[in-house]
Amino acid sequence: MQRVGIWLLTAMVGLMWGSITRQQQQETVDTEPTMTERVRQQALSVRQGLLDDYRRWGLSDDEYGVIAAMTLGDKTALTKDMKARYAQVGASHVLALSGLHLMIIYAVISLMVGWWRWRMVSQVATVLAVWAFAFLVGLSPSVVRSAFMISVYALASLGYRERMSVNTLAFTAIVMLAVNPLAMYDIGFQLSFMAVLWIVLLNPLLASIIPLHVQQRHRWLSMLWGMTTVSVSAQVGTAPLVAYYFGRLPVYFLLSNYIVIPAATLILYLALASMMTGWWTALQHILVGALATIVSWMNGALGWIAQLPKSSVEGLNLSTLQVCLIYLLTGALWVLLTLATNRKNVEQLRES
Repeated sequence: MQRVGIWLLTAMVGLMWGSITRQQQQETVDTEPTMTERVRQQALSVRQGLLDDYRRWGLSDDEYGVIAAMTLGDKTALTKDMKARYAQVGASHVLALSGLHLMIIYAVISLMVGWWRWRMVSQVATVLAVWAFAFLVGLSPSVVRSAFMISVYALASLGYRERMSVNTLAFTAIVMLAVNPLAMYDIGFQLSFMAVLWIVLLNPLLASIIPLHVQQRHRWLSMLWGMTTVSVSAQVGTAPLVAYYFGRLPVYFLLSNYIVIPAATLILYLALASMMTGWWTALQHILVGALATIVSWMNGALGWIAQLPKSSVEGLNLSTLQVCLIYLLTGALWVLLTLATNRKNVEQLRES
């Protein structure tokens, strides 16, 4: 069943992406739109209705721009100054719908359907909900990529296997490149896959620095340390590409992630709750007020970080060869660190 589910998912992504590509290639031909394109257009009209609701909430321009970008993938209302502020402190990833946002949505839906006795049914319902959200925000390449990875993650969990591994990531990359080979040259494709790859490889090694029994006794320490290791791992994976494409590196990325990741989670929860309580005006007003406060606080905090001395290193100019050599060096260091960690674990087992 697991294999059948993954192959059906692969076929669905291929058919969907192929129909969208054909539709884009037929701009000068007056033909009947495909079913995928019709569903996509209907989803976009629903999204526009939700954006109109956001406008009626009485948010400021900056608050509306950030909420629209983080929840519905519409970045048209973001000002250049706001985009530059997020880029300078290394928080641009929260403005683009990606794996972080879809994993939060996946976690919310999993909690809602987790009481079902039939685990296969609950996972399938969760995957369908994730893809419904992907249609809602317009099926951008980054969202399709993240939705596919989460779907493989959910289906792999049915077999009680390692859900997010290098094999899962490689399979996702092969499928995406088979459907659209030009995606290899997409900056978002490269950044997202390098970030996930280094999270899978490096995060377990960094997480083991603090012993497991210590993290189990101190829940807040475990959450803080987990956020730290994931942020550092993703930064190690994407830093060479960021320097290569954008010529800058954020210095206080870790401090920014301490702010934006919890804030992004609260913003998605509150935005969803606000949309679902339109029938109760008083409660919706309270939720919208809390939502606006969190977004305003987050923007202010990131603005303060951007004003710190040397908040980013500018003027970097790496060549393709230098980027490849940096990845070779970091890969070699990871191998050495893995060997040292495994040797340490073996010695501890012998002593015990």
